[in-house]
Amino acid sequence: MAERVQLVAPAKVNLYLAVGSRRHDGYHELLTVFQALDDALSDTVEVRLADEFSVEMAPDVGVPAPDNLALKAAEMLADAVGAAVPVAVTIEKRIPAGGGLGGASTDAAAVLVGASVLWGVDPASEAVTRCAHALGADVLFFLEGGTALYAGRGDSRVRDLPTPDLRLVVVNTGEPVSTAAAYAMHDRLLRRPAPDVQPLIDALDAADVERVAALLHNDLAEPAKTIAASIREVESWLAGRPGVLAASVTGSGSCVYGICESEQAAQAAERDARAAGWWAQACAASRHGVRVVEAA
Repeated sequence: MAERVQLVAPAKVNLYLAVGSRRHDGYHELLTVFQALDDALSDTVEVRLADEFSVEMAPDVGVPAPDNLALKAAEMLADAVGAAVPVAVTIEKRIPAGGGLGGASTDAAAVLVGASVLWGVDPASEAVTRCAHALGADVLFFLEGGTALYAGRGDSRVRDLPTPDLRLVVVNTGEPVSTAAAYAMHDRLLRRPAPDVQPLIDALDAADVERVAALLHNDLAEPAKTIAASIREVESWLAGRPGVLAASVTGSGSCVYGICESEQAAQAAERDARAAGWWAQACAASRHGVRVVEAA
């Protein structure tokens, strides 16, 4: 049996996000299309057998251990399956924290898969799925990845969708936006009904990249741009770049992504964004969720 597992934990963007009414549990009803990204924008997670549960992140993003979702994932799964041996987790962070890219959630999903391998548990088991559901909406998505329509509070997979051949660039000003603050601002702003998601689904089914780009939507974009003016600046700048078909905020921010005409256009936008002083990364859509790359 393996003593150490290394995994790739991908980022995601929201191609569509409609925010509905607040539920009795305090969460909002959501309808969203998640899109996983390739290894260019991912974290590397190592899970190994140890004497006690621990998590180490490099660089350290300042999350106290009791609040770290990756550590919670390990401890929760251990309780669920009766694991006798703890695990230590090391995370090499490349996904910007607080950017709307699902960094904490994908790391937690990677820990669930890695720990299940070490403990002899099927990663597709009900125990792993229950833990992912309890940890938060995005965690469940990252177990499978690809392109998918989710509902509920973002934790109910409605259907898988074809993964488009998207070339993207992701840009982050580094100005953080609290998820809670974005939702609160959303509830205060005068809202129009979100457009129907079906045209986007049809465009994905037809593998029509230009149509997909034209139909990007995020109800949290305006709240995020109201809270952090730099997000509006980046979105406007990115949308005006040569070779960029469209730009949108992902999640509640603070990252903005652009869908590009080609890999070369994405790389050029990355270079220009970095020259302007912003963090940026060119990447592509992926059919994968978290995956094991080594077990020893």
